[in-house]
Amino acid sequence: MVWKQGNGGLLPLQGDDTMNGVNTPLDSGQTRLQELGYKQELKRNLSVLSNFAFSFAIISVLTGITTLYNTGLKFGGPTGMVYGWVFAGCLTMFVGSSMAEICSAYPTSGGLYYWSAKLSGPSWAPFASWLTGW
Repeated sequence: MVWKQGNGGLLPLQGDDTMNGVNTPLDSGQTRLQELGYKQELKRNLSVLSNFAFSFAIISVLTGITTLYNTGLKFGGPTGMVYGWVFAGCLTMFVGSSMAEICSAYPTSGGLYYWSAKLSGPSWAPFASWLTGW
């Protein structure tokens, strides 16, 4: 659902409504940020290619492939490599799905630091954020 800022708070957009005379209504991320008390400052406009390139650079595929194939084949053999990759891939998908849900609940630019602070409680928030960043 798309929202706009009204006199009584956030209201759903209907028909040709726009936000403050601009043809860009609030998306769900902007709405959630306003609910959390933040104003969106960063642009959210990564293309599919930019997102792929960014993700590819972060996971360092070449480093992982060159170092892990030898170790996996040496200690597990081809069967261990196949089942290991499938098992690890499934677990990675679970972690990614969980992080996507948390990201939709807290769409801030702080990411993991902010999530760990909010999910750990006020007394553990500084330590959890520091540990996540370390």
